[in-house]
Amino acid sequence: MQQPAVIRDVAHLEDLLSDPSPAAVEGVRRASGDLLVLGVAGKMGPTLARMARRAMDQAGVSHRVIGVSRFSSPDQQRALEANGVETIRCDLLDEAALARLPDAPNVVFMAGRKFGSHGDEPLTWAMNTHLPALICRRYRQSRIVAFSTGNVYGLTRGGRGGSREEDPPAPVGEYAMSCLGRERMFEYFSRQFEVPIAILRLNYAVEMRYGVLADLAARVLRREPVDLTMGYVNVIWQADANAMALAALPHTSTPPLIVNIAGPEELSVRAVCTDLARRLHTEVTFVNREAEDALLSNGTRGWALFGAPRVDADRLLQWTVEWVGRGGETLGKPTHFESRAGQF
Repeated sequence: MQQPAVIRDVAHLEDLLSDPSPAAVEGVRRASGDLLVLGVAGKMGPTLARMARRAMDQAGVSHRVIGVSRFSSPDQQRALEANGVETIRCDLLDEAALARLPDAPNVVFMAGRKFGSHGDEPLTWAMNTHLPALICRRYRQSRIVAFSTGNVYGLTRGGRGGSREEDPPAPVGEYAMSCLGRERMFEYFSRQFEVPIAILRLNYAVEMRYGVLADLAARVLRREPVDLTMGYVNVIWQADANAMALAALPHTSTPPLIVNIAGPEELSVRAVCTDLARRLHTEVTFVNREAEDALLSNGTRGWALFGAPRVDADRLLQWTVEWVGRGGETLGKPTHFESRAGQF
């Protein structure tokens, strides 16, 4: 799909976010069988499930896409079903309910807890570390693509390409530690039960209603000072992250394949905000100075395996400025990407 100059509205945005890449189409074709998306009602899940449905249609296969969530929003559930995604209401921590879910040869694990984790650490650990063990036991006959986060890495100096998959983890804060726990559970059960798994360390997905660029554009538009301490960041168009997850299905392995999902640009927060201010015809002010290190990931392995991102940072900035400038819809969930203490 050719990328437009402007994203017209939410329907147009979600159509773009669910547009499968050729690698995603090939991924669902090679990983033959139904696909279960666990935690489908999060920020990325609905468009990933819709993308999987579209990818299967393009691949000429008639397998089911089934989205599982507690579905606090009935409208979201109805929207998925209207786009060919079957839905099941389920609290995944309820082992009896988990046992009743249908079998599927392909599972994308998107369930997890980040925001609100500070102050309710027990639930964070249950979702991020206990639940993966339950999923591996229940779906030991499946291949699993599991989302993780670049937060499992420590901070790295800017200008050096970011953390690579072979770098030792150095999580900061209980959220990041629980995410490393998630990975360890998937690794343990992959070896124990020979479950083929791919672990995707995402850093950071963006779209017009949510993400680092939307956060920064909103601050610039409100003329709020921008803290530069976390001075550099990676972003990736959410559709590209979704597509890479589907492309990862036939690459699952035992022990798990670990892959960073990140954009190719190492963005300067100062430069991005200066550019946003210019495009929004306003001024920006800054506080503090850039630290020498930041949370950065190197996505080279992922691009080689699953295809390079289709949307670059300049196009993302263009879309963000137009969307935020006209008062487009937001999810109202700040990313807190600037947190250096790991509290979310």
